[in-house]
Amino acid sequence: MDRVAEDWFARRTWQDPDWSAADLVAAKAGRKVSVVLPALDEEATVGAIVEAVGPLTRHPSPLVDELVVMDSGSTDRTVEVARAAGARVVLRTDVLPELEPVPGKGEVLWRSLAATSGDVLCFLDSDLVDFDPGFVPALLGPLLATPGIGLVKGFYRRPLRLETTQADTGGGRVTELLVRPLLAALRPELGGVVQPLGGEYAATRELLESVPFAAGYGVEVGLLLDTCSALGLDALAQVNLGVRKHRNRSLLQLGVMARQILAAALPRCGVPDAGGMLTQFVQIDGEWLPSATAVDAAERPPMRQVLVR
Repeated sequence: MDRVAEDWFARRTWQDPDWSAADLVAAKAGRKVSVVLPALDEEATVGAIVEAVGPLTRHPSPLVDELVVMDSGSTDRTVEVARAAGARVVLRTDVLPELEPVPGKGEVLWRSLAATSGDVLCFLDSDLVDFDPGFVPALLGPLLATPGIGLVKGFYRRPLRLETTQADTGGGRVTELLVRPLLAALRPELGGVVQPLGGEYAATRELLESVPFAAGYGVEVGLLLDTCSALGLDALAQVNLGVRKHRNRSLLQLGVMARQILAAALPRCGVPDAGGMLTQFVQIDGEWLPSATAVDAAERPPMRQVLVR
């Protein structure tokens, strides 16, 4: 590991976060916390996550002030399930209606800034299985208790779930095969970040409204790179969340995801992207045929340029 990354890892990594909700309520010091779940066709899992986070909102002095599911155009019962479980559901067309929505996770995360009021936001993927509500205080801990931190990433062991079997490790394939080598080559100071693409993280509104958002799957690596560039490495921290289980995707789907991530990461590292389509090959009736996908490189500007508060 790069020496700078090694030093950061030693100072900004919490391997056994033990903040209680009560400890952090005191550390809020008047700040509000919003928990946001981006969702697209997650009826099977979103309700259980909302129900698990719910008690953090119902205490007389709550750790979480608002719990919002940002729906990205679901065609299943995600909206109904999330509402029944107790979340406020916001459709992507409900906020900034003058802007036509574009597809992608980053798009709804960006719009969530206009739909929430928290000084600190905590993002949780809505496809998690066996969700642990302890993720929330663990992610909020460094932000609320340590001055100077703007973005906290969660890291975890990621089992690889394949149909009816499960390997103990092996999830995070795009991280290990693309993003970690990319950072080692172009931004080695970030080599200590265990899960650069992880969907569980928390950040200050001040930071989130000051940086652009990649509209698609490049949103996490974009926020990581932009935070480091804008505020310095010490504005980043990470916490061990234990185990994270979610739906794993096919290699073809991961290829499209990886191309979007490259489109967000390369310009932020000073490397031009030619914008070429991703060509993959599928076997049909014994023949291998090309299938081309255009790269989704859409970016949303910093929210403070859009909102006039």
